[in-house]
Amino acid sequence: MPHAASYPGKILGASIFLLTALASLPGCSHYSGVENLIGPEPKTTEYDVVEGLVYTPENWPQALSGDLYLPQQSGLSPVVLMVHGGGWNSRSPADMVWIAEELAGHGFAVFNIAYRFAPEFTFPAQLHDLQVARQWLATNGSLYGLDTQRVSGFGFSSGAHLIALLAVVASSDSNLNQPYGGPNTRLQAVVAGGIPADLTSFDSGKLLFQFLGADKQQIPETYRIASPITHITPQTPPFFLFHGGMDSLVPFSQAESFHQALLANGVSSGLLKLHLRGHITSFLTGGNAVEQGLRFLTRQQMPRASQ
Repeated sequence: MPHAASYPGKILGASIFLLTALASLPGCSHYSGVENLIGPEPKTTEYDVVEGLVYTPENWPQALSGDLYLPQQSGLSPVVLMVHGGGWNSRSPADMVWIAEELAGHGFAVFNIAYRFAPEFTFPAQLHDLQVARQWLATNGSLYGLDTQRVSGFGFSSGAHLIALLAVVASSDSNLNQPYGGPNTRLQAVVAGGIPADLTSFDSGKLLFQFLGADKQQIPETYRIASPITHITPQTPPFFLFHGGMDSLVPFSQAESFHQALLANGVSSGLLKLHLRGHITSFLTGGNAVEQGLRFLTRQQMPRASQ
C-alpha cells in the first residue's frame, strides 16, 4: 500500500508542547563543516513498505529481518541502511520509522533492520549482523530496484556506533572484515547521531560490559577495536554527525573527537551540535538534524543530474 511522505509526531500530550518549544529556541544548533557537504532538499514522493524481509543466512544464530521502504520513482533508488539505538541490548527498528518515512518520502530506499542484542550476543556479533545485511542488499537489491552502488548508513546512539563501525571497517584492512565483511559491505556516506565513537574513553559500565563481555581492564584491546575512531583511514566515507550539546550519557566530545579524527585523515565530515539537548532529546527533537542529514545524503548519494 502506498504511503505519502510524512513527518509524524513522536510523542503525545504535554510533552509535545515542551519539545516543540525546545526545538524552536533560537541559536539551538551550531554547524561545523556542514555547509559544504549538504545539497538541496530532494523532491517528495510516495513509497511502499515491504515488511519482515529476513536478511540473515539460514544457519545464522538468530533469524533477523528488516522493513524495506521503496520510493515510487523511475530508475534505481539509492539506499540507506538504518540502525536503531538502545544500548546494544534493547529497542527496535520501530524507533526509526519516522526517519525512514522521511527519507523514503524524499527518494531514498531504506532498509530498517533489527540486530542481535547483548548480553546474549557480544561483540562482534552485532557488526556481523550489519555486514550480512549489507551483503543482502548487494545480492538482492536488484530485485527491488535498488542501486547497490549507492548505499549509505543512518544510525542513532548504539545504532550510530554500529553503522559507523561497519563503514570504517569496510574501508580499511581491519581484521574485523573477516569473515563477513569486505568490499561488498562498504558504504558511500554515513549519518550518525549521538555516536559513542571511542569506547576506551568510557568507564566499564553495565552497557559496555554486556556488549563487550568484560570490563575495560580485562579486555582493553577489545574496547579499542570495537571503537569506530580506531579504524578511520583516508578511505573512510564522508560523515554527517549530530549530537546533543548537553548529552550526559554520550558526551558531545565523542562526536567532536570523531569529527576531528575524520578531518585529520582527509575525510569529509560535518558536525551539527544541538544546544540544550541531551541524548534522548537530540533524537526526539532532531527534525532539523534529520533534515540536514537528508540533504547531506542527497549531496553524497544522488546522481548529480538530479541535485
